[in-house]
Order: sequence, then structure tokens, then C-alpha cells
Amino acid sequence: MAEKRDYYEVLGVSKNATEDQLKKAFRKEAKKYHPDLHPNDKEAEEKFKEVNEAYAVLSDPDKRAKYDQYGHAGVDPNFGAGGGAGGFGGFDFGDIFGDIFGGGFGGFGGGTRKNGPKRGKDVRQVIDITFEEAAFGAKKKLSVTKMEKCAACGGSGAKPGTSATTCTHCGGSGQVTSRVRTPLGYMTNIGTCPHCHGEGKIIKEPCRDCRGTGKIRKNSIIEIDIPAGIDNGQTIQISGKGEPGEKGGPSGDLLVTIRIRPHVLFTRDGYNVHITMPITFVQAALGATVKVPTLDGAVEYDIPEGTQSESVFKLRGKGIPYIRSNGRGDQFVKVIVEVPRNLSKNQKELLREFEEDKNYKQKKTFMEKAKEFFK
Repeated sequence: MAEKRDYYEVLGVSKNATEDQLKKAFRKEAKKYHPDLHPNDKEAEEKFKEVNEAYAVLSDPDKRAKYDQYGHAGVDPNFGAGGGAGGFGGFDFGDIFGDIFGGGFGGFGGGTRKNGPKRGKDVRQVIDITFEEAAFGAKKKLSVTKMEKCAACGGSGAKPGTSATTCTHCGGSGQVTSRVRTPLGYMTNIGTCPHCHGEGKIIKEPCRDCRGTGKIRKNSIIEIDIPAGIDNGQTIQISGKGEPGEKGGPSGDLLVTIRIRPHVLFTRDGYNVHITMPITFVQAALGATVKVPTLDGAVEYDIPEGTQSESVFKLRGKGIPYIRSNGRGDQFVKVIVEVPRNLSKNQKELLREFEEDKNYKQKKTFMEKAKEFFK
């Protein structure tokens, strides 16, 4: 059998360690080697037992004094000096493990209370709006189906004229406590009350409308404000319009996600608007004043002489308003020069007279480069 290590060494403290230092060291080491963190690990299990044994002795003033004077012989019954570290003298680790694990491991310490206030669930909806509604804002009515507080019982779940009674088994706490003796000493186990299922109250006569739940599913119409400038996929949060809370808890929120229907003319990039607009060959060659559609209506724009196809012009301040702010984005107009079709004989002759390289700068430059390339 391996020789026992010094208890102070096991906890990693000096022989002058205070009670608080011992407790802090024990928490650290016990959490490090706890079986729930190391399932089927025999070495960790032995370390865990060693840490518990060391703390059980050093945390007891009488046992610590005997250990300081006689070593392991002073606290090990096999040496006839009394003490009995093996059973830890009825030491209660419940409080320690409750602090370390918060009731999350092996049933040590406080469970989670179910009968406290609980926030209601959020309700999520999607709404379709037009391009213009997203740009300039709008008021929309939304049909929402959700759980609401039962009007008949006021949300109590009890039949009108009656009320829920406090659970006599847990005293309204929703929890029951038991103490179990283990090889590590007495462990405090806190669990959900099986009689009220953690609610702390018992409804003897349930409400017929909600069947004791305190809630009923209903459809309601909610008016929402769509802010100007909102973009596709963004979500509006409406506080308190979700499902009701429990035990006095606040209601959840209504979360409305925006889906913008495509526009027949415009596309959007952030706060900027884009449009592709065809112009005639003559308008591009000679220049012209054209009417350009915008979100504010048609505006006149002067196309300069010699405009090339796919040229882009900017209309300042004709884009999407900035959300909850002043100012707007811009509108970008890309012009496409449309080549005429079905020309008459006379029109064709006029165009052939016009067909001279001096009128086509890009073509002339390209042909010069091609001629040089093929030399």
C-alpha cells in the first residue's frame, strides 16, 4: 500500500494556512478531480478521495492539532490514536459542494427553483413590405397568434372563485431537501418537489378555459411602425408584446423580421438605389434631356453628348433615407444605349455616310493596337 502524502501537501497549503485558505484550496482541488468531471478515471477518483480526507482532518481543529503533533498516526484508527479520518467524523460537505458546483453535480447542494418569476417567450413573425414602404416607413397591422393570459382565471390557472394553495410538502419553495450518508460524509441533496413539480402551489380545481395552465392561445392584431430606411432581413423589436411571463415575470417581446418585395425598376445597395435605363442611339450621340424615375417621382437629367453605353450617373440625395437619422443615400443611373432595329433603306444609307473611323475613337484605338499586334 502506497505511503500517504502529507495533508498540507495534498491541498497545496502551508502548515500555517487559515480556515479560509484551507476551504479555498479544497474547493480548487475537489473541483479539479471531481468524478463527474472525470468519469471512469480511477486515478482522479483516488485523488478526489485524498483531497476530501485531507480537508476532513485539517478543517477540524481537534484533528488538525493531533495531525500536527503525531502525523497520520494521530488521526488514523489503524494506529490506535483515535480520530477516524475514514468516516470524516460526520463532516457535512453539502455546503462546500453547493458552492463549488451550484447543484449541478451529483446532487450536491441547491437545485434550481422553478417557482420564481419567469420571463415570457419571445414571438417571432415575418412581414412582407414594398420597396417604398421600406424606404419611407409605414404603419402596418400584423396578425399574431400567441399564448396570452387567460381572461377567465386572470392567469392563475385556478377555477374562477378559487385559488391555488401552497404546497404543504415543500412549504411553497418548490424544493425538497434530504441528507444522505456516503463514504465522504453527509451529503445534502436538494431536488424538485414531486407533489407540486417545483411550482410551490397546487391547483385543486383547474380553470376550464385554460385547463390550469393560466394561458390560452389567441389571435390578435398588433399595429407596428416600420421605420424609414429599414433594410431587408432587419428585425424590429416590440417590447412586451410577446407571450406573458409566469409568477409575475415580464412578458416577452415581439420580434418582426422585414422582408422587402423586389421592385420593378429599382435595386438597393445599403442606402443607395440603382436603376438601369435604356436611351436611344441618337440621345447618346447628340445628348438629350431625359426623365429618370426616382423614389420621389420622375426628375429631368441632361445626358451629355457622346455618352457611351453602360455609363453611370449619380443623382445625389435620391436614395434611401438613413434609418432614424437625417440625410439620404444616392441614386445611380446606368444608361444602356439601344441599337436601332428595322431601319428603312434611307436610314441605312444615312448611317453608312456617317460610318467613318474618326467618329469612333475606341474603335480606331483598338484597330491600331490590333494592326500592331499582327505585324
